This record gives sequence, structure tokens and C-alpha cells, in this order.
Amino acid sequence: MNLALRSLARCRPSLAWIPALILASASLGAARGDIAPRRLPRANLLVFRGAQGDLLPVRSASDWLERRAEILAGMQEIMGPLPGRSRRCPLDPQIEEEQDCGRYVRRRIHYASEPGSRVPAYLLIPKDALEGRGPAPAVLALHPTDMQHGHRVVVEKIRDSYRAYGHDLAARGFVVVAPSYPLMAGYQPGLEALGYRSGTMKAIWDNIRALDLLDSMPIVQPGGYGAIGHSLGGHNALFTAVFDPRIRVVISSCGLDSFCDYYGGSPDNWQLERGWCQTRYMPRLAQYRGRLAEIPFDFHEIIGTLAPRAVLISAPVRDGNFRWESVDEIAAAAAPVFELHGAGSNLRVLHPDCAHDFAEPERRQAYELLERALSRPAQVTRP
Repeated sequence: MNLALRSLARCRPSLAWIPALILASASLGAARGDIAPRRLPRANLLVFRGAQGDLLPVRSASDWLERRAEILAGMQEIMGPLPGRSRRCPLDPQIEEEQDCGRYVRRRIHYASEPGSRVPAYLLIPKDALEGRGPAPAVLALHPTDMQHGHRVVVEKIRDSYRAYGHDLAARGFVVVAPSYPLMAGYQPGLEALGYRSGTMKAIWDNIRALDLLDSMPIVQPGGYGAIGHSLGGHNALFTAVFDPRIRVVISSCGLDSFCDYYGGSPDNWQLERGWCQTRYMPRLAQYRGRLAEIPFDFHEIIGTLAPRAVLISAPVRDGNFRWESVDEIAAAAAPVFELHGAGSNLRVLHPDCAHDFAEPERRQAYELLERALSRPAQVTRP
């Protein structure tokens, strides 16, 4: 199969009759018993729970905020609560090492994300920005699973299977911050002592604080950033963007399918325990063994919450981790929310003919999207 850009327009019903379809579908699902009473349908996003608990159609952006709030509550039910503003201690960034990389300077740093926790990160700064030729757009670059090297794999070519997209973007003129993911390589924060229920939420907070670091830098173009990641970094970018509106563009490579479809979704060979349920991810998912449809959020809803921002998903047809067919179902469910916001073209899905990889053609499209979308500053309020 050649590289394919799937047009979601072909599978989008007219918004005028979506609410009726949603309500009918939800009622049918409840009658069959395959949707938990407290769980809104994951594949039908244009419905929300009214004050009396009844299902109401989403007809406006304000209606959508009701559904979006429930999605965020479901995510925090599993991930634990997002830390509040009181956890925003001084960042106190410290440079450990600096290296000249040609067009940019790479700094190995650490910063305080909260009291008692300092995060290792790389900060890549184009020389044009350092030399005062104007502020540069900036990107949060999140790394795939790598227990030995961690975040280093996005700034330096170490493994053939991992692409150094942080390096690529810095060479293109972006300021890049690449924090380490919790419990990988040399970064081993005490999650329980810090009050976290999951490594996922700790990563989200560390990433939010990395964006605070970008906010503090005069050489960075203000008003919003991009987030890019492969595999672990692919869903880490999505999760962070849900909670931080400063992320205007999200690039996710090989980062998702529905929890119900993960490794086939078979209850007899429940892969979530070996994958998503680890301490560094979301241990609370383990309580949903045998009832995956009841998990209080899924990627259909996560993608929907990002509307109307620009979202590019690369889902290879030979990915052994995540099913591309499931990604299409997720995108089709989220598409009406983008349409509701007048941003139907902002959700795009690529299906390259490769395995679990973020290959050059898809990276090029991602970089070009970041350049287009971040070419102008925008007013964005930080969380």
C-alpha cells in the first residue's frame, strides 16, 4: 500500500441529523447492555448528559463543553487528578552540558516541575534565535519507550527504529524541549510520595511545566506550541494537549488505538496488563479487565477534546502495537466535533505502508504542518 491520506469527509454524516443518530445508537447500546449506564458512548461524541442524567444532543460548542468536561473527569478517574496551580514552584532551570550541533545548540538541562521533583530534559535552541534574529516557534518533543536512553533518542540518532525528530525540528529553526518520561532511563521520581496515581499524569504535569519553561524564554515565539511524539510519545503528546490549550498542533505517530482493540482486545489474552497497566502508565486500568467498554474514556474522546486544533495522526498499516483500522474508527467518531467547530480539515490521518515507525515521509508532513500552523503567534491562556 502506498502512503495514503485518508479523507474523513467521506465518512462524516451531515451534522443536521447526527444528534438523532447518536441518541438512537446510545439507546440501542444501552438496551443491549454493551454500554455501562454511567458511560457515555465512546463512538458517538455529539451527546452529553443533562441535569437529570438523560442523554441530550450536542448542538453547539457550549453543549460540547459539557461532554468535554465529562471526558476530562473520566481521564482523571484513571490517571489521577491534574495537579493544581499550587504545584507550580519556580522552574529553576540548570544547564548540565552544552553542545554545538551546527545550526543549533543542544543543552542538557533539568528543571523543577514541582517541589521535590526535578525533570531531566534537552533544550535545543537555533543559533538564529540565540543571536537575536527574532523569536522562534517552539515544540514539545516527546520520546518513545526507551529504558536505556529515554529522551536522548529524540535529539540524537541512536536506534534505527527511533527517529530524532527533535534534532530535525531544531535544524529547521524550532526551539525544542524534550523532557524525560517518568520511570525511564535515569529519571526515577517517587510517584507515590509525590501524590500521583499514574506515571501518565506525572508525565503530563512535567510536560506542562516544560511549556512553562518555553513561556519564560524571550527567544521563544509566544502564543502556543506544537507537540510531537512517536509511540509512547505519540499518546503522551495527545494526553498533554488535552490538559494544556497552549498546544496548538499535535502530531501522534503510532500512538493509539481503542483500549477495546489493543492487541486485538481479547479478554483471554489481556495485553493491557503488560502494556497500559504498568506503574509508569495507568495502573487503574487493571480494574477493567473483562469489561473494557466501561473504561471511562478512550481515544475517540481524547481526539475529540482537541478540536478545533490541528491534529495529525500517523497509523501505519503494519504497526504491531496499534491497529490502524481502530484509528480510523476513532477519527470518524471525533470528526463531527471538528466539524462542529468549523475545523473539519484540521484532523488528518496517514496510513503509511510500514511497521511501528515514524518514517521520513510522515515526519516531513508533520514538520510542514508545524511550520504552517506556528508561523503566526496566537493568544492562548495557560492552564
